[in-house]
Amino acid sequence: MATINRLLSASDDIWKQYNEHPFVLGIQNGDLDRNKFRYYIIQDYLYLEEYAKAFAVGVAKAKSLETANLFSKYIYVMNGELNVHSGYIARLGISQDEITSTPRSLDNLSYTSYMLRVAYEEGEAEILAVILSCAYSYEIIAKNIVRNNPGSVNDGFYGDWIKGYASDAYAADNVILIDTLNRLTENYTESQIRHLIDIFVACSRYELAFWEMSWKVRK
Repeated sequence: MATINRLLSASDDIWKQYNEHPFVLGIQNGDLDRNKFRYYIIQDYLYLEEYAKAFAVGVAKAKSLETANLFSKYIYVMNGELNVHSGYIARLGISQDEITSTPRSLDNLSYTSYMLRVAYEEGEAEILAVILSCAYSYEIIAKNIVRNNPGSVNDGFYGDWIKGYASDAYAADNVILIDTLNRLTENYTESQIRHLIDIFVACSRYELAFWEMSWKVRK
């Protein structure tokens, strides 16, 4: 069984909760409180700043020029994701000063601290497991939203978020990351695969906590 399938199978119960979460359902139905989404956008922007560092560490940890170039490329690819955020930042009237002065939530800080600890202490495949727990889950969430509510992509506010993560271009980037993870772990022992599963499941739990944090905020 391909490594990614082992990771997804181990985290299946957690990923199902993403699609059932009221924050995600609010995006799907177009009725999510925009103050909650505003808070999420700021926290996610702060998260992405740390997420980019995981790719940067991956460049240094890579054992081949091919993999180093892959990690390097995705730092640039992330600019597309930040463009989606920038559009909402402008629409929500969020200033750069507000972003800079906003502290990371404890959930965000814990997640990014764990992510970067894995990046600094582990190898290239483990870094990919951290990255994919976030990147691939957003694709699955967005595609599930479109499947449940095809008209959601036309929502005047949340449509751009949905289209960005449900797009063919976003999925194509994930395919490359997944194929690389599977290739790098072809000769992994069962113990090494179980360690990857532990990392992937932990990050999946953090992803769920991020949705919960964004939903429960009162502003």
